[in-house]
Amino acid sequence: MKLRNIIIAAGSAVLLMLTVASCGGAKLSVADEQMARGEYFDASKTYRKVYNKLTKREDRPLRGEVAFKMANAYSRLRQTARAAGAYQNAINFGYPDSMAYLYLGQALQAEGKYQQAIDAYRKFLEKVPGNKVAQNGIDGCTNSMSHKEKTRYRVSQAKLFNSSRSDFAPMFLDKEYDRLYYTSTNEKVTGNARSEITGMKKGDIYVSAKNDKGVWQKPEPAEGELNSEFDEGIVSFTPDGQTMYLTKARRELNANTGVEIYTSTRSDAKWSAPVKYEITADTLSSYGHPAVSPDGTWLYFTSDMPGGKGGKDIWRINLKERAGSLENLGDWINTPGDDCFPYFRSDSVLYFASDGHPGYGGLDLFRAEMQPSGGWTVVNMGKPMNSTADDFGITFGPGEYGFFSSNRGDARGYDHIWAFELPDLKINISGWVLDKDEEPVPNAVIRIVGDDGSNQKQVAKPDGSFSFPLRRGVSYVMLAGAKGFLNARQEFTSDIAEEDAEYNVDFFLASINKPVVVENIFYDFDRATLRPESKAALDSLADVLRDNPNVTIEMASHTDRHGTDEYNLSLSGRRAQSVIDYLISVGIKPDRLQSQGYGESRPKTITKKLAREHPNFKEGDVLTEEYILALPEDQQAEADQINRRTEFQVLSIDYRMY
Repeated sequence: MKLRNIIIAAGSAVLLMLTVASCGGAKLSVADEQMARGEYFDASKTYRKVYNKLTKREDRPLRGEVAFKMANAYSRLRQTARAAGAYQNAINFGYPDSMAYLYLGQALQAEGKYQQAIDAYRKFLEKVPGNKVAQNGIDGCTNSMSHKEKTRYRVSQAKLFNSSRSDFAPMFLDKEYDRLYYTSTNEKVTGNARSEITGMKKGDIYVSAKNDKGVWQKPEPAEGELNSEFDEGIVSFTPDGQTMYLTKARRELNANTGVEIYTSTRSDAKWSAPVKYEITADTLSSYGHPAVSPDGTWLYFTSDMPGGKGGKDIWRINLKERAGSLENLGDWINTPGDDCFPYFRSDSVLYFASDGHPGYGGLDLFRAEMQPSGGWTVVNMGKPMNSTADDFGITFGPGEYGFFSSNRGDARGYDHIWAFELPDLKINISGWVLDKDEEPVPNAVIRIVGDDGSNQKQVAKPDGSFSFPLRRGVSYVMLAGAKGFLNARQEFTSDIAEEDAEYNVDFFLASINKPVVVENIFYDFDRATLRPESKAALDSLADVLRDNPNVTIEMASHTDRHGTDEYNLSLSGRRAQSVIDYLISVGIKPDRLQSQGYGESRPKTITKKLAREHPNFKEGDVLTEEYILALPEDQQAEADQINRRTEFQVLSIDYRMY
């Protein structure tokens, strides 16, 4: 709260300087004056006392006005539940300002009461058609109700940095990421006076450092002359880490509260007394939330100065050529609401907080990326980075890790520092390299090459298993091979979805030393004509030959025991030739292929795989006619089916095409 609320709310309070003479006169006027100066905590207490005294029926109109003003004070303190109740009371007492419905909608949205918020926004739009703030509020509520899934970000409260009061706006000192600065209002800050704005002590700048083991240490006040009895905080650093830009509140008796940007320099780990950084000659506006660009050229900041889009806007000024360089970031970033807490991760990627873009409620964190056309693409960071409460003040460490501020879960509206990380996606592909009998292939080597330039190699484990890490949206080619076996290749593309994924692919390598059955080749009954459903198996065989361009094969066909030897030899020979013809038609060289029909002369020997698939037989059984005739009739048909097969045998591995 505190400094971040000062810049968010300072200036708005001047709209509330109406002085009402009734009901104790001075007390209500004092509350209005407190509110106008930005002393929201004191104002809320004074309004509450006045409100509680207005008990007569004729006091209803005035009670509605006081409720509205009290709600505004609660809203500035980010006590949204109290604000929503007070705005509703103002409406119930007939307060005529239509803004009560807009503010009620915002408070209800910040409480996660989306449908009630939509109802309030719509009532406001009936009175003020086309209002962008209200429409964005409706859009945010609608999106929040329809998008319940969370992003992959993980967040947790950074307890080491948090006190029993507000702690917020963390910032790493430099690219070493071993010092974290932030603003704290804990009970040990400099000075004893409590803020009229928040009721807490005034903010100081604290710092935590990592030890030699990379563990964060207990935070301490920043060394040097930074901290005083006034509010200091919300810092940013030049790329070399030697200059700090910070927000400092100016406080003068009976004057409006505002904030300004100061600078401090570092020497021997100590910071010098802050010096005001002049942005413009305008002394009525507030300037805060400084953020230095990664190249040190620009200072981005938040201000309510004239010329903005409404509320608080993000501006920038060139630190090297200040004259004439002041500019508003425009409609892509700034809205009629509050847009604040800029943070540039790179020269084209901006993070900021806003309650004007559609969100979940209160301030939400947004990521904006500059487009080649000069515009920005703005995206809400989603849950759990954002909540119905205020989420703001982000800083990134290495990778997708860092800290941000939020008052989620704190009924007092106190801010706390939260850690976040985006875990690496766990995308893997795993499987086995087996022979055609589904036994592990010893010493199989698997290679995987991606169109992103990645190239990985691995020897399968003794059981034939392997596993590789992958990346999203990459097309891969995988090749498996082993001595004594033909190579096998597979291709696939990993999903672009931002979620963990596990892919599986198995390789079945064909031996070069024994015949290999080609499954799922079908012929018309008693003919050599290939049926259409054979195409997939034949295309796979063609791929094997393409992946092994140095081999020649014999394509063999076998029949069962029925029919004469001459007929079976002729039929099997024609069937083998049908396969050869198909392979030639899809581009396989004829001189790599031989056909042979064996009829029933080579009965099948049962392998381990066949024994698993056909429990009636055991490994090593030879399905001769004599063996089959000794079987029960149903098992005879099963044995005949096994004998009817098409297979290939590698003839040579030194083929060269000249």
